[in-house]
Amino acid sequence: MKMLLTLRPDHKKHVLFLMEQTPQVLQDFCKLALDYLQKGPNMKLYHAAAQKLEVELDVIKNSVEGLINLLLESCNHKLSNEDFRDSIIALGFSEENEAILSKLYITKKKEISNIIAATGFKIPEYHDLEWRFEVQTASRTLLKQVSPLITLDLTLKNNENMEHILLQTDPVNLLHMAQELEEALKEGYSQHTRQVSRAAK
Repeated sequence: MKMLLTLRPDHKKHVLFLMEQTPQVLQDFCKLALDYLQKGPNMKLYHAAAQKLEVELDVIKNSVEGLINLLLESCNHKLSNEDFRDSIIALGFSEENEAILSKLYITKKKEISNIIAATGFKIPEYHDLEWRFEVQTASRTLLKQVSPLITLDLTLKNNENMEHILLQTDPVNLLHMAQELEEALKEGYSQHTRQVSRAAK
């Protein structure tokens, strides 16, 4: 089953700069990303790269972190080499730059996966949700007051650990949150559809 990586808008924005670079410059960014994973960010090298490319320092920093996030997300989702290649092409990278990134992914996949395991890089998963609807119909000061509240018990699973998060909100705010989540889902599906379409061309 084919799987394409979907990036968040802010993450994709950071990766866009890399798409515009020559293969040689992209190779340099790969070295910066590997250096970051092994030793942390090297601001001296970032300054040198910013001067060479005539861009702000933040552009270099964000692009390096964007490349690292791309590798981490790909390893976290256990993308096959073929799926990684298709994801890179779907994002808009040239075939030459895709070959550079694919070589980086293939040669460093095990090392990056070990880093993820060592740092516990895992997003909690939804497990269960219980809710209770409560209404305060009146009080001594306001005899006709109606104050509906919804109490939510959200259970998240992280490895084998269960975490309970208690939330309380009113119906209006809950409706707004539901609408925002639906919009986010629609955007995610539409991005995924566009990527599949580009990859099939």
